[in-house]
Amino acid sequence: MKRSHINSVIKDMEKLLEDCHFYLPPFASWQKQDFLLNKEGALEIFDNRLGWDITDYGTGRFMECGFALFTIRNGNVKSPQKYPKTYAEKVLMLYPSQFAPTHYHVNKMEDIINRGGNDVYIGVWNGDASGHLLDSDVIVSLDGVRKTFKAGSSILLHPGESITITPYLYHNFKAKDTGGPVLLGEVSMCNDDEHDNYFYEPIGRFPEIEEDEEAYRVLCFEYDNILKN
Repeated sequence: MKRSHINSVIKDMEKLLEDCHFYLPPFASWQKQDFLLNKEGALEIFDNRLGWDITDYGTGRFMECGFALFTIRNGNVKSPQKYPKTYAEKVLMLYPSQFAPTHYHVNKMEDIINRGGNDVYIGVWNGDASGHLLDSDVIVSLDGVRKTFKAGSSILLHPGESITITPYLYHNFKAKDTGGPVLLGEVSMCNDDEHDNYFYEPIGRFPEIEEDEEAYRVLCFEYDNILKN
């Protein structure tokens, strides 16, 4: 992805957050010098990769497959004594018809919440420890109400509605084709992106960036480069 495209995506998400009256913590607007000034005190941000994350899953087709994400808070499964939080919170943005690939988690349970802007479809299948998609009915909790769906169903969430995603439940996201972008919330157990994302089809995670202009915001996977300075 071009840096100019990443910058415009972040600005679009900031506008959507403003429209939905959802406010991010101060470090959301930090520049490189701010991270450097807080190099010692902000280790929780660095170590747990809090902050901005834009992904096209390595496809080079962000507007078809990908999303924008901001991690607000998270623990650390590798350092539970240092970072004892057992929970995480994120907000995500998908453009109309944008898709996030099918995956499940082994350890994490999460609620996906439509925070506003548009509707979103959540595709669901039961999975097993071998990574197979199962053809069995799927039982999920929608805002505390248990409902049963056929395998592969797309569950429509309007603003304010949510779904609980349990371990081994394959799921994907797709924003409604018409209307504006959708803002999703994720409230979950401690998040481990490196070891607890199992995609049905092999796929990448972070984009290759073409630096065609200055970065508007620092991305969470760029922290290591900052800390070297």
